[in-house]
Amino acid sequence: MDSAVSAHLLKQQGYEVIGIFMKNWEDDDDSEYCSSNEDFVDAAAVADVLGIEIEHVNFASEYKERVFAEFLREYQAGRTPNPDVLCNAEIKFKAFLDHAMRLGAEKIATGHYARTDGKRLLRGTDASKDQSYFLHRLTHAQLSRVLFPVGELKKSEVRRIALEAKLPNHAKKDSTGICFIGERPFREFLNRYLPKAPGPIVDDKGRAIGEHIGLAFYTIGQRKGIGIGGAGEPWYVAGKDLAANKLVVVQGHDHPLLMKRALAADETTWIAGSAPGERSQHTAKTRYRQLDAPCTLSRVLESEIKVEFATPQWAVTPGQSVVLYDGEACLGGGVIT
Repeated sequence: MDSAVSAHLLKQQGYEVIGIFMKNWEDDDDSEYCSSNEDFVDAAAVADVLGIEIEHVNFASEYKERVFAEFLREYQAGRTPNPDVLCNAEIKFKAFLDHAMRLGAEKIATGHYARTDGKRLLRGTDASKDQSYFLHRLTHAQLSRVLFPVGELKKSEVRRIALEAKLPNHAKKDSTGICFIGERPFREFLNRYLPKAPGPIVDDKGRAIGEHIGLAFYTIGQRKGIGIGGAGEPWYVAGKDLAANKLVVVQGHDHPLLMKRALAADETTWIAGSAPGERSQHTAKTRYRQLDAPCTLSRVLESEIKVEFATPQWAVTPGQSVVLYDGEACLGGGVIT
């Protein structure tokens, strides 16, 4: 729906608009979880109402090679990757952008809730929907070719515009789940690609209290699906001992093992092309739905940073992204190690 409204707004502004439907996943595509055929029918209906052409392109091989293979490698290494970050960098703003330029387009537009002035990446106006976190790997060159038509709007306004424009997908619910793969039973999905490797679940004192099915199937801060019952406070995943194949769990949301005052990250990328200075003050998110936390860049190397927080952060998770901000501007970030 966000993309549909974006196309509608651009037409109103006088742009010549062409719709591109991206098919990026082919395994079990006819399943109940992610039928691209149904999505294409919706997209084609929107294009018909708007009076624009629509082209169906297949980036499934690029997605599998550039995004999904890395996604599996990270899980095998015991980390929890963020496929949306990689998908934006490699597919939506690389494969799609390159394809659009070959068609002779001047710009690409997406339905992301973010803003840009052509150089900087800015938060979307709707704070509850802002997606700059997922876009932090974009470069000046990419941003100079991008439009975010709904970035200035609240989600409620976008739905109202879709209804008034009689767009056939105006009531379609927001997509969730893995980028282009869809919302599905995640452990069951992952088990098709990664082998189970059972081992002990231990508490913070090292006592064995259960058995896990494989470290890849758990993430830091996880509460449900651990398989430990009993009275008292709920259990949370607090760490992974990869060498011993042990899953470390603790009782209590604010247990010290779940709280971190600092983190290290690598694979850093910066929208300006270079990192902020060492000891510079910013705010940061270590997960999408988190509030910004004041922080200091305490170490800046070529592709690595260390970030120190004013207050401890909950469930900092290796494989997720730490993203830095100066006010409304997203600066970039890296992968938490």
